[in-house]
Amino acid sequence: MHPASSILVFTTASGAGYGLLCLLGLAGALQLVPPARWLGLVGLGLALGLIAIGLAASTFHLKHPERAWRALSQWRSSWLSREGVAALITFLPAGLFALGWVGLGDTGGIWALFGLLASAGALVTVYCTGQIYASLKTIRQWHHPRVLPIYLALALATGALWLTALLRLFGSPAPWPAVLALAALLLAWGLKLLYWQEPAGPGPTPETATGLGNLGRVRPLDPPHTESNYLMQEMGFRVARKHAERLRRLALLFGVGIPAAAMVLLFALGGTLGIALAIIAALSGLLGALMERWLFFAEATHTVMLYYREQPD
Repeated sequence: MHPASSILVFTTASGAGYGLLCLLGLAGALQLVPPARWLGLVGLGLALGLIAIGLAASTFHLKHPERAWRALSQWRSSWLSREGVAALITFLPAGLFALGWVGLGDTGGIWALFGLLASAGALVTVYCTGQIYASLKTIRQWHHPRVLPIYLALALATGALWLTALLRLFGSPAPWPAVLALAALLLAWGLKLLYWQEPAGPGPTPETATGLGNLGRVRPLDPPHTESNYLMQEMGFRVARKHAERLRRLALLFGVGIPAAAMVLLFALGGTLGIALAIIAALSGLLGALMERWLFFAEATHTVMLYYREQPD
């Protein structure tokens, strides 16, 4: 599949934003972070800003962005529609939680309930995003049992890195955010390594697709097109194996290597150096997630390519 830049930005930025919102809502409600107004303003502003950037980028992938609202009407059958509905609903408790935290300096009582609802809404939205791809049987690399857990774990990992950086920036050197970020990183990228090591299963063939394999080899009488077209460019995009291997190593380096090492060092470092290290880790984790997402799309093959006498690998 051709990795569209708008979808890459959408899935990476919104995933980090929802991961951060989930953790802020939970930590605020459980009184694990101080209810300082500036911390709430910057933290929730960053989370909602990343979400807004992601959602805005997703509209650029549409031919008619002005009709995007119509997708919300298909929530009974479409995971894309459910994602949109969940995203909109999440903004309500998130806004009310921000009102209590930033406006009143209070994250307890009724505001804690709004924080928990915002946290749950963020998780549900990321769940729906992962299901958009995991439910597509026509792309076997996506119709994989690890795709959804990876989406959830990677959102929590990038969100936890930003939470660690924020708390360091506002003078809260408690060790638990770094521990959480490290655990989320190891979980997310451990699942990704297993995904890369496990074959996606045998691909479809013209024989299995038509059910005529018992009669012999199946092939079209004539090619459908004499030159390249949109489907061949979008669905038939291929990345060379050597390039994919190099990008996988880079994704691991930036996605888990640098951030994990930084989280370990934070146990011994504080002050300005600790703040800088935490921010570098958060930026590196986001870059690694972007590389992982590029590979997620680039390495996927659609069964429509069978029509063009090409068997998906």
